[in-house]
Amino acid sequence: MKQILCALFCFSIVVFSAAQLQVEIKTENPTLEIEDGKATAIVTGAQGETVFKWSKQDTGLSSDTCVGMDEGVAYTLVVTDANGASVSNSLTIEPGSLEEKLNSFFIPLVNVLYMVFLWDPFAAIGIYDPVVKDKAGNPVLHPNGDPITQDCWLVVVVLICAAIYFTFYMGFVNVRGFRHGVALMMGRYAKPEDKGEVTQFQALTAALSGTLGLGNISLVAVAIAVGGPGATFWMIVAGLVGMSSKFVECTLGVKYRNIAANGEVSGGPMYYLSKGLAKHKMGGLGKVLAVIFAIMCVGGSLGGGNMVQANQAFAQVQETFDGNVSSLWFGIGIALLVGLVIVGGIKSIARVSDKVIPFAVIVYVLFALIIIGVNITHIGDAFRLIINGAFQPGAEVGGFMGVMLMGFRRAMFSNEAGIGSASIAHSASRTSRPVSEGFVSLLEPFIDTVVVCTMTALVLIFTGYAADTQDLSGSALTNAAFTSVFPWFDSVLMVCILLFAYSTMISWSYYGMKSWAYLFGERWYVKQSFNLLFMICTVIGTVSGLGAVLDFSDMMILGMAFPNIIGLVILAPEVRMDMKEYFADLKSGVIKKFK
Repeated sequence: MKQILCALFCFSIVVFSAAQLQVEIKTENPTLEIEDGKATAIVTGAQGETVFKWSKQDTGLSSDTCVGMDEGVAYTLVVTDANGASVSNSLTIEPGSLEEKLNSFFIPLVNVLYMVFLWDPFAAIGIYDPVVKDKAGNPVLHPNGDPITQDCWLVVVVLICAAIYFTFYMGFVNVRGFRHGVALMMGRYAKPEDKGEVTQFQALTAALSGTLGLGNISLVAVAIAVGGPGATFWMIVAGLVGMSSKFVECTLGVKYRNIAANGEVSGGPMYYLSKGLAKHKMGGLGKVLAVIFAIMCVGGSLGGGNMVQANQAFAQVQETFDGNVSSLWFGIGIALLVGLVIVGGIKSIARVSDKVIPFAVIVYVLFALIIIGVNITHIGDAFRLIINGAFQPGAEVGGFMGVMLMGFRRAMFSNEAGIGSASIAHSASRTSRPVSEGFVSLLEPFIDTVVVCTMTALVLIFTGYAADTQDLSGSALTNAAFTSVFPWFDSVLMVCILLFAYSTMISWSYYGMKSWAYLFGERWYVKQSFNLLFMICTVIGTVSGLGAVLDFSDMMILGMAFPNIIGLVILAPEVRMDMKEYFADLKSGVIKKFK
């Protein structure tokens, strides 16, 4: 009897062991390119249907294979069978190439910056639930089962709150100064003897060339695809209040600029942070903030202002010509075109931007206006759709908070109000009154966001792509909307993207070069060393897929906002005082028209 019981016990152990859930993971790094790692789960002993929950959010719960993985990054997999048995595994795709190792090095740095800059303070204290819901009120999930969230990023909160504050503190200068800004831009108050390197119109176009770009084409489409038509309303609001931030930072850029003996101008946040805060007995803080800003501006210039633009421009050319374009030769070609302009400094950049930007904007807006004109009888319906979507959105787009945040995020990334970059270009303007350049600069967010972004949104609404994106997003969605009316528009869009990308690159090269010179000195070889580095990065941007490096650069651009906003808030009282004095002189006739 004892032998029988022992045999039964041993048999049960064997059966149990045979039925135990076990998972083996096979990893693969098929090429030397980044983000192409592959992992396959080999499962034994599972009972019934098996669920695979990968930490990579775009991999479905039924897939035993995960692709497109970052090399050198830790992932997790939880496998669960029908009986509830579960096994958890961790895995890492070993990086092989230098490109993969570089990408894996930057990923942890990007994640840290994400946690700071993209932290959601409102969700953290329980003011709202960031989880996006469907029409039935159920959470919308990623393919791996994680809920999709619509976060209120800290950097956006800072930029929007600052813009609203400046709008009220400056007495709605975005409205009061608009008409005068147009007159200044047209040169009606220009005095030839004023110091500076470029006209106020050229300074405006140089700064606009740094903001008008892929964001107006692709980011608007992303906002509409995720937040619905209502996101357009909040983009417009963000653009309007952002005009006040531009006014403050560009006024300060001119006020605290340095003018060398040869007439070359150096200005921007680096100078009004260091010199302006010193006047308020905060010189130490000002110098620290100025250095932080300059370092971030250099990083943002080389990545987001250069490699991203070159990469996206090449992608559009590849799509237009069915992949029959060499990335290396395209990169070398555009790098040489950039180099021919940036070697001449802001004067050369302004001579190009004051032609390229008006042409690109006119072409893009013209085609948008044709579509709007054909549907002009439905313009009222379109704006009702925008307003209703802004204040009474469905749960499927994140509710009121989700739509508002999406609109704010896309607008602030598009017009860069509060980032501080534009004041570097505006500081080179020929004017003896810093406030006058502030008035010119507030036109930027209006043109960039209120006009161009709204045109894109209306085209998406009128062509039906706002209601049904057909699983498209970014520039592909915008292209589909335009080509539904003009079948050959993909070629026009390619030209617009190339012009926008090129103009963005030459402007950001100037921002980066001035920040580089602030850190290492104003000597000629220092500036040209940066220009050479910028051109090299242009080629790298077209031939390589430096995913995390570019993400890191984007975080640098966002990070520029923090030292800049601190300085703007401290120095705002003197800007308001200068503004009141300027309005008084304008009213009394001290400031005269010359044209």
